[in-house]
Amino acid sequence: MPSRIVCFGEVLLRLGAPGRQMLLQSPAFEVHVGGAEANVAVSLAHFGHEAAQVGVLPDNPLGAAAAGELRRHGVDTRALRSRPGRMGLYFLVPGAIHRPSEVLYDRAGSAFAVAEPSDYDWPSLLAGADWLHLSGVTPALGQRAADAAIAAATAARAAGVKVSFDGNYRTKLWDAWKGDAPGLLRRIIDNADILFADHRDIAVVLGKEFAQADSESRVDAAAAAAFEAFPRLGRLATTLRTQHSVDHHALSARMLSRDGQTHQTGSHEISPIVDRIGAGDSFAAGVLHGLISGQSDEDALRFGLAASCLKHSLPGDFNLLGVEDVRAFVKQGRFDVRR
Repeated sequence: MPSRIVCFGEVLLRLGAPGRQMLLQSPAFEVHVGGAEANVAVSLAHFGHEAAQVGVLPDNPLGAAAAGELRRHGVDTRALRSRPGRMGLYFLVPGAIHRPSEVLYDRAGSAFAVAEPSDYDWPSLLAGADWLHLSGVTPALGQRAADAAIAAATAARAAGVKVSFDGNYRTKLWDAWKGDAPGLLRRIIDNADILFADHRDIAVVLGKEFAQADSESRVDAAAAAAFEAFPRLGRLATTLRTQHSVDHHALSARMLSRDGQTHQTGSHEISPIVDRIGAGDSFAAGVLHGLISGQSDEDALRFGLAASCLKHSLPGDFNLLGVEDVRAFVKQGRFDVRR
């Protein structure tokens, strides 16, 4: 049965250099609506769930266009407030071959970042919700956004709403205001039922290093430390990415649960990559869909990985593919024309 998932975070505009150019190499930008939590909401809406976006947008044509884009993909935007202020932006310099992509943030003082935590009536916003989805991007924006995210997670826990949290550690955002990332993130994760994070995210939060020989062992050690530190946490899931070049990656996924179960997918080669932005959000949405739909942890993990792989084929932040598209990839792994 479809569920209602409330996603809380900033809706952004992405301004990307066209093709593989550097910023302003030519006087043009490719513009997409995005944001970590909005990406999850759009994907879940395409999977047939009732996905709602909570946040604040500027009361101007940019904010109206962003909200309209979410509605176009089936997201409930009734809880998106409009306030005077500026739109959160980020600029993308697409990578090529051995030149990595780069993101430049322009989010300071946005309408979302300066909103007061008291602006959100969480008992009302979470009424009828089954899940709340948050990410580490929101608390990285400043103390007000961090306090709002903590209040959301705490209210969800009190109301019996399950909490999904994606680590999404963003060094540039935290460094801009010297925020206490470990302390603030711990307060959110303490309410989480499922955590999308790798060993580096856990290292930041717990102040521990995970130096095992291979990525799987590092994830396993980090998960064990997370389960010990956060008694409510039931699952940890992550993708494992090997980067041969900017255009050629291999992607697999791993999920561990408090009861000792471990699931690992096979690896998929992804080349050439059209756009990897939002692939992690697609993974989170896919795993959540699988769990909500009653799939086993193993099948939910495979569904999430397939959704993430397919996102690499689409320009923009959003994964616009539905359940049947993902199922076809999971079942067949073939590329024949569908007739």
